[in-house]
Amino acid sequence: MSKLRFGWGEVSLVPEGKKINLAGQFYERITDEVRDPIAVTALAVEGEDIAIFCSCDLESTSYTLLCAARDILKNEKNFPYYNKVIVNAIHSHTSISYSNYSDAYGSTLSVLDKYIPEGVGYEEFASADSGDLLDGEAAFDFIAHKIADAAVLAYEDLKAGKYAPGFGRAAVGMCRRVCYDDGSAKMWGDTNFANFTELEGGNDSGIEMLFITDENEKLTGVVANLACPAQTLEHRSIISADFWGDVKKNLRAKFGADVHLLPLCSPAGDQCPRDMIRWVEPETPINDPNIIRENVPYRRADPSMFDIKGCIRAARRITDEILYAYEDIEAYISDAEFVHKVIALDMPVRRVTIEEKDRALEAIKTFFANHKGTLTFKDSAAMHVHAGTVTRYEVQQTVNTDEIEIHILKLGDVAFATCPYELFLDFGNRIRSRSKAAQTFLVQLC
Repeated sequence: MSKLRFGWGEVSLVPEGKKINLAGQFYERITDEVRDPIAVTALAVEGEDIAIFCSCDLESTSYTLLCAARDILKNEKNFPYYNKVIVNAIHSHTSISYSNYSDAYGSTLSVLDKYIPEGVGYEEFASADSGDLLDGEAAFDFIAHKIADAAVLAYEDLKAGKYAPGFGRAAVGMCRRVCYDDGSAKMWGDTNFANFTELEGGNDSGIEMLFITDENEKLTGVVANLACPAQTLEHRSIISADFWGDVKKNLRAKFGADVHLLPLCSPAGDQCPRDMIRWVEPETPINDPNIIRENVPYRRADPSMFDIKGCIRAARRITDEILYAYEDIEAYISDAEFVHKVIALDMPVRRVTIEEKDRALEAIKTFFANHKGTLTFKDSAAMHVHAGTVTRYEVQQTVNTDEIEIHILKLGDVAFATCPYELFLDFGNRIRSRSKAAQTFLVQLC
């Protein structure tokens, strides 16, 4: 048991004077329109040990990006706790796309280059040649430096403080995998068919929370762990932290501009902010071949969860639960055992069978045999799974395991566990239900 210290840091991820290519989807979205600022928010916790959480308003993180940020901390900033930095993403599709240029496996879709017939090429985007565009490698370096800056700010802000655990429920995440009577399942599948049987999984409305205060119990920030990606605006061409940006704005309107929010995405690979049963169409068209519905019946339900109204509604639900939990705090804790373990694990790769590889190759060859003209983003989307299967088969010929880094933390009777994958909800349920902690925060894409 020791006295605890907490520190916050926040650094903008909006590049000045540059447009960015938004991550997510299969088509290019270039923009400099900022709906709400994206950022890296860092929380440093110090007791017997130290940890620095860096929550990024990004689509994903990678070990390559983490190593780059740690190199900057170690070599440029002489920061001694570089290996105690934890980097996660909220899984927004309205943030910066960046290149993992040291990724040994390359791009999944690059496998298609071997099978593209002569004379067929990808559609070109005029905006991609723009001199004011932050390209992938520059974006990588930009983000890595911002993560390092936020971590240092949080460490320099360390001061005696307290925490209080909280819990709430908000209906935000719902299963997006639809099952049919032939045994198949499809992400974004149409439920308005007689062949529809069920959603593949459930949902978890729980929100794990920690309220961080100074010594006088004045709120300095909130940690919120939700099983849903930040993707109500995922098809829009705007820069945004999605519903987490609105939650932060709501909390600052209530508690002041110096209050921080550390959003953590719990396992939610099969989750989305949309009700697949009470389907509500987007207010304006979106470029996604998987979300095309015909003869959609009217449903009295949420506003469109593809649009700003839906984003605001989801944020309001989360904010309300945070405020209710804050009102229910009975005691603040200033002394607690704090342990932070960094563990390297060799994980076995998911192996593709020869039959699966042959089936994927046949699908690719059939596609190109019948394809005429330029390849579009819809073509990339159609071939993505097949290309991924072939790529995985090629990788497994020389790679048996993949080393990952996970973090396990104990703060009093609260536990944290991280994972780099985009796990489905049920994996998180298994982990959380077997945890011996009174409360367990699970952080994916970390």
